[in-house]
Amino acid sequence: MKLYFSPTSPYARKVMVLLHEAGKTDAVELLPCHPTPLQAPEGLPAHNPLGKLPALVRDEGPALFDSRVICAYLDDRLGTGLYPERRVWETRTLEALGDGILDAALLMTYEGRLRPEDHRWPDWVEGQWSKIARACTNLERQWISHLKGPLDMGQIAVGCALGYVDFRHGARDWRGANPQLAEWYQAFAARPSMETTRPPEGA
Repeated sequence: MKLYFSPTSPYARKVMVLLHEAGKTDAVELLPCHPTPLQAPEGLPAHNPLGKLPALVRDEGPALFDSRVICAYLDDRLGTGLYPERRVWETRTLEALGDGILDAALLMTYEGRLRPEDHRWPDWVEGQWSKIARACTNLERQWISHLKGPLDMGQIAVGCALGYVDFRHGARDWRGANPQLAEWYQAFAARPSMETTRPPEGA
């Protein structure tokens, strides 16, 4: 298998954390690339016409995307057990919530990095941040016991999402109103799989 990825992509990081947790990083060949909403790198659109990361190229069928599909596929193929049957819908909902945080944080990043300064829309940015803030409140109030339970894909998605918020929007404070979530993330971010896949500073 071959994985199109970028070390700064939080969606690709989810896949890499899964592989590290499974001890199966040798199961895929990494193909680094750096797409933007304005341009997809050569080769990627042939496997994902949306030009987004990650994309998993297989021998037995068409390439898989997006990160949720890839993670579910690898979980099934590698037997990682990260979508436990007894709480699979909670795990998938938590993964969707983590991905929603990522979606909002990435839009904020694009607004600041790619849109011309005189066309930027502060209210749009704050609207995206409000989604992240509400999600963190929901995690604090409803999901802490799940987050503190046995490792699953929902926890990985939330961990990667909060890591990306810190990486690109570190001046924003999601911790202050969510002390339990902050405590959980501090411990989760110290896992070897998270440390190894941390995006490079300054990227």
